Amino acid sequence: MDTETSEKIQASGILQLFASLLTPQSSCKAKVANIIAEVAKNEFMRIPCVDAGLISPLVQLLNSKDQEVLLQTGRALGNICYDSHSLQAQLINMGVIPTLVKLLGIHCQNAALTEMCLVAFGNLAELESSKEQFASTNIAEELVKLFKKQIEHDKREMIFEVLAPLAENDAIKLQLVEAGLVECLLEIVQQKVDSDKEDDITELKTGSDLMVLLLLGDESMQKLFEGGKGSVFQRVLSWIPSNNHQLQLAGALAIANFARNDGNCIHMVDNGIVEKLMDLLDRHVEDGNVTVQHAALSALRNLAIPVINKAKMLSAGVTEAVLKFLKSEMPPVQFKLLGTLRMLIDAQEAAEQLGKNVKLVERLVEWCEAKDHAGVMGESNRLLSALIRHSKSKDVIKTIVQSGGIKHLVTMATSEHVIMQNEALVALALIAALELGTAEKDLESAKLVQILHRLLADERSAPEIKYNSMVLICALMGSESLHKEVQDLAFLDVVSKLRSHENKSVAQQASLTEQRLTVES
Repeated sequence: MDTETSEKIQASGILQLFASLLTPQSSCKAKVANIIAEVAKNEFMRIPCVDAGLISPLVQLLNSKDQEVLLQTGRALGNICYDSHSLQAQLINMGVIPTLVKLLGIHCQNAALTEMCLVAFGNLAELESSKEQFASTNIAEELVKLFKKQIEHDKREMIFEVLAPLAENDAIKLQLVEAGLVECLLEIVQQKVDSDKEDDITELKTGSDLMVLLLLGDESMQKLFEGGKGSVFQRVLSWIPSNNHQLQLAGALAIANFARNDGNCIHMVDNGIVEKLMDLLDRHVEDGNVTVQHAALSALRNLAIPVINKAKMLSAGVTEAVLKFLKSEMPPVQFKLLGTLRMLIDAQEAAEQLGKNVKLVERLVEWCEAKDHAGVMGESNRLLSALIRHSKSKDVIKTIVQSGGIKHLVTMATSEHVIMQNEALVALALIAALELGTAEKDLESAKLVQILHRLLADERSAPEIKYNSMVLICALMGSESLHKEVQDLAFLDVVSKLRSHENKSVAQQASLTEQRLTVES
């Protein structure tokens, strides 16, 4: 209906009459609903329709048995509430979701009505408030039933558009898994994997993405893992060696999602998943696909969390495989690479080997300055510190000093995250204990002593920060120039105050440090 006609209808006051013609008894209700649907295609007519009180009688008509009435009513409501979250929320509060789900079940033979329901679900599912209501209906079952019957790409695409937002809710994820959606998705993947038709490529992507989304829920993921024996898990494994990038990506992301608890991780590593992921990474070293690299590294990082897996993954050659990506310029890949290495180097030997790798250490120092990428910067700092803490090796410390890493560890001691501050202080204490002569100049120019004074004087510093700062002060006394700096800044005042600290370890360390400062002065 054109703008002019709509304006005339609005001016005539006829909208106000429509409300009375939308009663169940009215013989022209389908026609009236049709007119409202046409009028409400014009944006400026939507508020007048609301003001005329049309929403409530239209919602009542959704209980009709007449398919034409249902279709026109659904269209009218959809057009009036189009793009308005507040009106859509009002419909949800009026209970349209259970009503529409019921309609979909009853009228699934009627293509026009089915489509109307799907469009409505797609719009309503964007609102968070709809998810709980959807979860209390049998929407999952109805959508999967409908999906199995659809052959046309466009119709399946419509159902996908409803499934994706709904599957963000964990309760609905589980319902979809129980309703058999996964089997449908696996079948699509199998049918479309070798096709180069655009529709098929789209469907393969949508299907495999949805599969990964279902695995984000803890219960749905565990149900599909079935102790690593599940047919779904096995099928997803077979995606990793495929030649299709989209499937490689979905396979690696799925493994990263399965690897969210120790039991699953241990089982997968024992059954050869690491080799599959390393083969996949190998295929993407030169001009590789960044999303696949990121996904495979995410999976390896998660698999490396259980202590028992670390040695197995090291001996499988994971560090070598990961180091091939040191030259990557993509922050997401850098971030996962760093995380994977950090998970693997709890063992002294591994930390020592990596800590003496000049190429790696130089790259870490470079990334410690990646101001635009806080994640990469934080992970690089943490890895530098971990290399020292786990290796306790003079050679590693020398490598890090020569590569210019000391200033970053000193800066890390001022991080807003206590855990990072602590990791830095412990690493610096090891440096002071093992290689103070080598690091002395860098520690001086990084103003370490001034920073420690600040940390000890600051009431907000956590007890473990105070404790480790005092341990470090004692270790620095072995250097003449740093010792002089300690004397110049009245450390005794700050330290003696901490003797009465409520934390026993801090109080004790304060007494020891005070003695040390007194003797040395």
